[in-house]
Amino acid sequence: MAAKINSKRPICPSCSKPARTCLCSRIPIRGLENKVGITILQHSLERKHPLNSTRIATLGLKNVAVASVSDVNFEAQLVIRLLESGLDRNGSESLDFEQGLGYRETLMGVNSKKKTKGDPIGTIAGEKEEDCVVTATIGKYGLIDSLTHVWMSQTDSQKPNFDHILSSPQALDALAKGFVVKRLQKRQASEEEEEEEFEIVVPPGSVLLFPSERSVGVGEIDFEVKNLIVLDGTWAKAKRMYNENPWLKLLPHLKLEVEKMSLYSEVRQQPKIGYLSTIESIVYSLKAVGDDNPEGLEGLLDVFESMVGDQRECKEERLRTASLFSTVKCKPSMPNCLSSSL
Repeated sequence: MAAKINSKRPICPSCSKPARTCLCSRIPIRGLENKVGITILQHSLERKHPLNSTRIATLGLKNVAVASVSDVNFEAQLVIRLLESGLDRNGSESLDFEQGLGYRETLMGVNSKKKTKGDPIGTIAGEKEEDCVVTATIGKYGLIDSLTHVWMSQTDSQKPNFDHILSSPQALDALAKGFVVKRLQKRQASEEEEEEEFEIVVPPGSVLLFPSERSVGVGEIDFEVKNLIVLDGTWAKAKRMYNENPWLKLLPHLKLEVEKMSLYSEVRQQPKIGYLSTIESIVYSLKAVGDDNPEGLEGLLDVFESMVGDQRECKEERLRTASLFSTVKCKPSMPNCLSSSL
């Protein structure tokens, strides 16, 4: 009996690309030291996409953390606590940026934990309820079913809205000095347990790269940017991630003032000029906020361009193969009597 042949292509364990299009050897400098940290919220359906550029960021930059984020199917619980347990809720103390990064690495590596139906909202794996400054229940498409926070006034109870937190100077001051956000999700109404999806440290000096009415250019930010939060997914996925994670609204919003067409445009549809891939957004943002080593950052764009070129060649190869197959299939067959006489 013939041995079964494994038809799967060999995959590089580092960049998750097929071996013949591996990106690792193309990275000019691995683990480039970026003084502005990068936190990437990656849509769960984006990770295996052949053109996903987060893989270039994780290979090429040192200070990068990636959290996988899924769509809310039924409901999710959000819990926010200040960066250091026991902080004054007016933010009188905080960890510095380097401490925050170390804490982030610890939390990003934790295993998923489950919360049973009997546990009060905001208590997770031994976490004290009094340490939580914000708790919320989020439904599909970002509908806020419930919201409580320590800065609530009597009028806030009328309709749950994260804008109420933004209107509190005490809340903004405390959150600006760093916080930890955790999300648990219940996939179906029949489930009694909620599974922890992510736990992310948001260190002081964090901004969200996202176009909105609240977004401002780099020149309008009146503090030193130390951490950049980026949403990784198609624009439709990014908008849904933003709506289903309303804690992102608590961050200053940064917009890129770049009038360039993405390299993606050759092989993947982009809405308009200035809508860039994840790695392009990261590189241009790091340059804008003054991160050092511009040559090393340009090298990452070269790698991305080569990855797009690989995809373009694969697309052209598939079209040639399909055209050849169509030609052979449609070619009229010669009658046997004629073929035998030739």
